[in-house]
Amino acid sequence: MSFFERYLSVWVVLCIIGGILLGKVAPEFAGTLDGIAIRVNDAPVVSIPIAICLFFMMYPIMVKIDFHEVISAGKALKPVGLTLFINWAIKPFTMYAIASFFLGSLFLSLIGPDAVDLVKFPLGAELLVGDTYGAGRVVLVDGIKMLEVPLWRSYLAGCILLGIAPCTAMVLVWGYLSKGNDGHTLVMVAINSLVMLVLFGFLGGFLLGAGKLPVPWQALLLSIGIYVALPLLAGYASRKWIIRVKGKQWFEESFLGFLTPVTITALLVTLVLLFSFKGEIIVQKPLTILWIAIPLFVQTLIVFALGYGLSRLLGLSYRDAAPTAMIGASNHFEIAIATAAMLYGLSSGAALATVVGVLIEVPLMLMLVKFCLRTQNWFPNTSPG
Repeated sequence: MSFFERYLSVWVVLCIIGGILLGKVAPEFAGTLDGIAIRVNDAPVVSIPIAICLFFMMYPIMVKIDFHEVISAGKALKPVGLTLFINWAIKPFTMYAIASFFLGSLFLSLIGPDAVDLVKFPLGAELLVGDTYGAGRVVLVDGIKMLEVPLWRSYLAGCILLGIAPCTAMVLVWGYLSKGNDGHTLVMVAINSLVMLVLFGFLGGFLLGAGKLPVPWQALLLSIGIYVALPLLAGYASRKWIIRVKGKQWFEESFLGFLTPVTITALLVTLVLLFSFKGEIIVQKPLTILWIAIPLFVQTLIVFALGYGLSRLLGLSYRDAAPTAMIGASNHFEIAIATAAMLYGLSSGAALATVVGVLIEVPLMLMLVKFCLRTQNWFPNTSPG
């Protein structure tokens, strides 16, 4: 784990501070950048600078995937099946339930029952000012239609997007540090990337709709195309070409080493822009981060415990159990941030909630790595590592 990755939470905090200062000193800067967008019916749909940043978040992850490894998954149906079950049949729904309870009930008076958030108008929707859409109401802001939604529901949207995005990047690090089966981790990264093309949109639309949140289906499908399919295809094609031209050793030792900081750098640039919008809220209500972080923390521990416990119950070895639990517990915060920015806007509470996921993930997952290493003897045929 590189110095850059080990202290990711530190860089995130610095970006929060930098973004808040940027919002204070040059409030028009981030707004101008976000205004450079692909527009549909005069409404900004895809921010071009953000799309570029988010592509460079995703491409280094996708280019690492060797899809030939997926074939070997048939030899380990039990850990693969359990991982898929937790990631797609359990995790999205526990996230919805836990976030709804904390944000919509327990912390509602602290967030503000009457507090509202302005989010992007749903792409393709034909609504007039004053119309309702889910829990939102169409309003006009600077001549552009927006949706005014309860603030806690906007935070809920960000949590939902985290819950339906299983990790395909940092989980490689968590699996390695916990001395898990790297082959199983790589297989699940590849499989989850493919499954995400189908289930991310379906589950996202279903759970956002259940939460009475805007479900801009066209933007959701466009988000999958831009932030999953495009880098996936680019990664697959460039991987094949580079290995054919330069060889696998050069690809793994030189090319991937060059890409290592690219994802995190692109993420941090995006965060600076995001907090240049949300800085005022953070300054006025600094505990906002805490109200969002608590349900995410609880969700991570519950899903990890479920994955680790079921792995032991099914008789998996420790080397398969550790990555199975890690993949379920961690989130693909890059795609969650990307989708929140596209669906609801970079300045939305949904985008802020996805960033809180970044803030807590590294220290929490390192804690779980240490827990795994100390409990290796819980599993059969495991020698202390």
